[in-house]
Amino acid sequence: MKRFLLSIGGICLAAALMISAAAALIIHQFAANLPDHSQLSRYEPPVTTRIHAGDGKLLAEFAIEQRLFVPLEAIPGHVIEAFLAAEDKDFHEHSGIDPMALMRAALVNLRSMLSSSPRRPVGGSTITQQVAKNFLLSGEVSITRKIKEGILAVRLERALSKETILELYLNQIYLGYASYGVAAAAINYFSKSLDELTLAEAAYLAVLPKAPNNYHPVRRREQALGRRAWVLDRMVADGRITVLQAKEAKDEPLTIRSRPPTEFFEAQWFAEEVRRELYALYGRDKLYTGGLSVRTTIEPTLQSIGETVLRKGILAYDRRHGWRGPITRLKGDVRSALAAAKAPPALAPFRLAAVTDVSPDSAEILLKDGTEGLITLAEAKWARPTLRDQRFGLPPKSLGTVLAKGDLIAVEPLPAKGSDGKAGVRNRPAYALRQIPNVDGALVALDPNTGRVLAMVGGYSTDRSEFNRATQAARQPGSAFKPFVYLAALEKGYTPATLVMDGPVVVDQGPHLPLWKPRNYSRKFYGRVPMRMGIERSRNLMTVRIAQDVGIDAVAGVAERFGITRKMPRVLSMSLGAGETTLHRLTAAYAMLANGGHRITPTIIDRVQDRHGRTVFRHDDRPCPQCTGLDRPGPDVPEPPDRRERLTDPLNAYQIVSMLEGVVQRGTARSLRRIGKPLAGKTGTTNNSFDTWFIGFAPDLAVGVFVGFDTPRTLGRRETGSSVAVPIFGNFMAEALRLRPATPFRIPSGMSFMRVSRATGRPAGPDDEDAILEAFKPGTMAEHLLPTGGKRAIMEVREADRVPGLY
Repeated sequence: MKRFLLSIGGICLAAALMISAAAALIIHQFAANLPDHSQLSRYEPPVTTRIHAGDGKLLAEFAIEQRLFVPLEAIPGHVIEAFLAAEDKDFHEHSGIDPMALMRAALVNLRSMLSSSPRRPVGGSTITQQVAKNFLLSGEVSITRKIKEGILAVRLERALSKETILELYLNQIYLGYASYGVAAAAINYFSKSLDELTLAEAAYLAVLPKAPNNYHPVRRREQALGRRAWVLDRMVADGRITVLQAKEAKDEPLTIRSRPPTEFFEAQWFAEEVRRELYALYGRDKLYTGGLSVRTTIEPTLQSIGETVLRKGILAYDRRHGWRGPITRLKGDVRSALAAAKAPPALAPFRLAAVTDVSPDSAEILLKDGTEGLITLAEAKWARPTLRDQRFGLPPKSLGTVLAKGDLIAVEPLPAKGSDGKAGVRNRPAYALRQIPNVDGALVALDPNTGRVLAMVGGYSTDRSEFNRATQAARQPGSAFKPFVYLAALEKGYTPATLVMDGPVVVDQGPHLPLWKPRNYSRKFYGRVPMRMGIERSRNLMTVRIAQDVGIDAVAGVAERFGITRKMPRVLSMSLGAGETTLHRLTAAYAMLANGGHRITPTIIDRVQDRHGRTVFRHDDRPCPQCTGLDRPGPDVPEPPDRRERLTDPLNAYQIVSMLEGVVQRGTARSLRRIGKPLAGKTGTTNNSFDTWFIGFAPDLAVGVFVGFDTPRTLGRRETGSSVAVPIFGNFMAEALRLRPATPFRIPSGMSFMRVSRATGRPAGPDDEDAILEAFKPGTMAEHLLPTGGKRAIMEVREADRVPGLY
């Protein structure tokens, strides 16, 4: 018996040695080609880049995998305990592999294989094994992968701490709903941060790692609740929670709260500009996986004002030019055709409706939700027929000339009326006829002292087009360019009171080219008047004479210096804004006039931090050691050095500001006086009214407005910057400056003032009603005291002082 037992023991030992040798050989072969696990000690998972407004509101997120990385110490204990109970209750005891879990999995898989309906094999993996699989291996189901997974798990346990492994797992695991990691899942399922999750919510998230779709909170609610209860029972069994806590959690309803749209502040054109800039700075990988935290310059209040006033201004223009007809005409049964009809882009805030009956004074309509309403003739009086070149016909006398049964139209509900709180006519809700405008525009607002872009609206609606007309549309600025011609003149010795001949101009453009004969908008000539009048009344002929006198090279130099264009053609017509620029660049140029002639770089990003909170970009890079530290003595606010390049003498800049203020007080933008705040600016209208502009500013806010068709064509014979762009600018400034004091424009040291006649530029008498205080640089005032009106009374049309090329 002893010999028998020894023989059996020897055989078993030999078999064990052979099995061990075979296992060692297999492990050695697999281990030789395994990926390097040490990289996980340096691993940084793909994390969402988040874009914030200046006040911290969330603008946008950019990511390939929606993930927010959270350090383990910041993850609440009950969240960690729920995942450990569900996935690996012995995580802190094993060394990477749990033999008992593997045996249980083997038995389950054996039963499944012997059953009539085998299921997907289960793995019995520990959290460490899942980390090895998710980070280093593929998701294939095979014995080979399982062996590699086990080897890597043991190696990971030796190389990394338990805390590091758990942190990697909780931030990497996919939990459905486009959620990678527990922090993203908390937001996407419950619209909560991790520390706000209840025990029941944490237990539900712990259900999801194996198969999120199997426990979908809506489609498979019963399975989800059952599995959540199982997790809670496991937590009780492991001593992680009490029975009472588990019961309360089981009784809690599973309520999904998707991220509300209000969580994001909508500024789509601006957010896209930020995305483009980040892409250019850091590349695709850093943008979509780097977890950048970006603080932008946008001010949500001003952005909302800008979007509202631009839309209203575009709608007002569109309505002035009549009715272009219904969206389409429905065929067959109106009700069923309406139900199948798709809303056109940019319909909001209007609603889709079908005309069901028409009489001379009203039209009955049906909305998609089944609501019936009425449009009266009074609410469609604006719907004059649109004619060629934006002309329009007479107001309709009958709704039958505007609408017909079956028309698909846009409507807007009218405000409630009457004591019953209902709006309506003949006991039906009242609606107004509307149409989606086909014209577009843009608005930009920035801080003239820093260049921070505070608002950017790139068009009427991103639903219609994502093209940003503020930064991407190169258009002719027309008269909005003139201030830079006048600045070139001031730099050559002109003053705002210098007399310039407003008379006929004919320019010989060279061989085989026609003569160029510019004219004023009014088609009149006004004789010899002060230069200021050329800006205030937007006189083309005066501007051309000044450009010819100072030289087109000087004008181009100013335009290039102020960033309006990179290389301006040396052609005289450029002085009237025939070149192309963008609203963004032109508004920045005006801002540099407002700040006294300092160069600013328009920026949409204040600061960028990496995933670890380190600042990697700051727009304001001025050194200011005294700005840091809490123990800085003294009450004075530190002032970093002003390193801005000076583009022109601040006295020249102020003289232009003073003349542009005259545009508002007495010139083409005098309708802005209603705002009651110091404002300056210039209208712009190109030939045939293809483009309309107004660029203006208060002392600390510069705003530009552009309106025009995307494919350039006339806006209408009488449409100008004054009628189209100025009202939009005015509405913006009225709201933006409503709570701000009426701060006057800053006057630089050395500026002198003299009371002069606005019409003649000569010193004003005590009874002159058109007298103004004119700004003069040192040494330029005396010539205006001469009886003849000064040495610079230039360009009177006579043989003695004819300018070459002008006659």
